[in-house]
Amino acid sequence: MAVKIAAVTFDCEDALTVAKFWSAALDRPLDPKSSSDFASIGMPQHRDTQGWRLDDEETWLFAKVPEKKVAKNRMHVDLAAPDREAEVARLLELGASRVADMNEWGYEWTVMQDPEGNEFCVADLR
Repeated sequence: MAVKIAAVTFDCEDALTVAKFWSAALDRPLDPKSSSDFASIGMPQHRDTQGWRLDDEETWLFAKVPEKKVAKNRMHVDLAAPDREAEVARLLELGASRVADMNEWGYEWTVMQDPEGNEFCVADLR
């Protein structure tokens, strides 16, 4: 059996700020007791002292770390929406930044950053 993704985890200066952005972006509630040190989306349903329970809803974790982000992400999240421009506009209102509109190899997407500068992309959902 191969490994499976248990969670998407972000290192943050302020875990609650980044978690609130992603909670609104994904239209999923923050877990109880989320704070500036540690916040999560979907963790109580998927993790206990015995380990991870995996299903169709992924877990997102946000942990405060002492160091700041200093370079481009080596890994990022790709999102897809039926109306990319409308979704980009909504994410901008939530606090994201638009970095670039890309068109390579016949694909189009928008590169964005969350409130702490973590890169992610928004593409068209077909």
